[in-house]
Amino acid sequence: MYTFEKKDSQGILNITVTKETWDKTVEQVYQQNKSKFKVEGFRAGKAPRKVIEQHYGEHIFFEDAFDAIVNEEYSKFLEENKKIVPASHPHADIKSFTPDKGLEAVLKFDLMPEFELPQLSSLEAKKGEAKVDDEQVAQELEASRAAHARYVEEEKTAENGDFATIDFVGSVDGVEFDGGKAEDYRLELGSHTFIEGFEDQVVGMNKGEERDINVTFPANYPAENLAGKPAVFHITLKKVEKKVLPEIDDKFVSDTTEYETVEEYKNAIKENLAKMAAERVERDYEVALLDEIAEKANITLGEAMIEHELHHMVEDFEHRLSHQGMTLDGYLQYIGKTIEEFKAERKSDAEKNIKTRLVLQRIISENKVSVTEEEMDKEIEAYAARYNMNGEDFKKAMAPNDYAFFQNNVIMTKVLDLIKSKANNK
Repeated sequence: MYTFEKKDSQGILNITVTKETWDKTVEQVYQQNKSKFKVEGFRAGKAPRKVIEQHYGEHIFFEDAFDAIVNEEYSKFLEENKKIVPASHPHADIKSFTPDKGLEAVLKFDLMPEFELPQLSSLEAKKGEAKVDDEQVAQELEASRAAHARYVEEEKTAENGDFATIDFVGSVDGVEFDGGKAEDYRLELGSHTFIEGFEDQVVGMNKGEERDINVTFPANYPAENLAGKPAVFHITLKKVEKKVLPEIDDKFVSDTTEYETVEEYKNAIKENLAKMAAERVERDYEVALLDEIAEKANITLGEAMIEHELHHMVEDFEHRLSHQGMTLDGYLQYIGKTIEEFKAERKSDAEKNIKTRLVLQRIISENKVSVTEEEMDKEIEAYAARYNMNGEDFKKAMAPNDYAFFQNNVIMTKVLDLIKSKANNK
């Protein structure tokens, strides 16, 4: 039997099991597992329960019997109380146990938060204004110049601002280390791309010159085997170049773009920037609306839900670090934080993620937002068109998980359009 109580955002299930039920469960566990035990003088699966308990210890079946009872009672509770929705796996503890009286246990688990959505027409978030100025256009033009820069070799001593092409081999205590070797590496002197002091020691070198450069890796360097270590890089300077930027004129534009004049190119840049600014403003507005809904819904989260979300956030971050050749431990050492501090800094983001999902799920459910086959086809075809692919061919090549991705895109678009339409209809 069980009793249940709510305490804040937590569910507490007290389970009481009689001696008879406990003995019956232990016997069932014995019957299910007896073939796994080997006892001298008995064939596999034929040793009596008492013999196995004497040989392996009287509590050999305790853990499995406990799990069986807890799982059965928990399942029964959920079946009989369908309005109770757990938000985490239960944590079970033994309150008391005696062979002649039976078992008392308690299960604790977070409950899915109960909350009321605010009226969407009451939302006060305002959409910002998409702005593009001449400075942004000028920055894009400069980026275009840089992308088409020429590098002119000069017979001169390397100076800050020059681009030095070098070969280098790094070693610590006379031993080369992974990632410390390269050939024909183009380095902008003065850019502070390399370890502090490296580029300064290349300055003053001449073409063909070799030199040993002494540096010390920072104490918080991501690679733990190098952090704080003095290192020697043997350098060969192969080339010194100046970066020459082209003039932005009609010829440059017609040679490098689909436009004919500088004015046409500027107008196209401005139009593209305006489009991106409008998309950014729209995204920011959507985020502001969701934040406002979550705040007004006044959702109280259990710690287990937050910890679960943090776990996934850390896993995702660790996966992205691995693509950069870094480990989470190395990164934490680099920023000088413990994993506990790292998670604490992201706790508010975890709470925001959960609350946003909860309000979206509620809005989708209450408004019966769904996706038609035609809407899915349209979404997939639009996506395929970005990569100059035929929609039907793209669908044939889709993996099973891809369908869920596009379905989620359509649902999110529809629910956000719904929220915005109601928020603007005051």
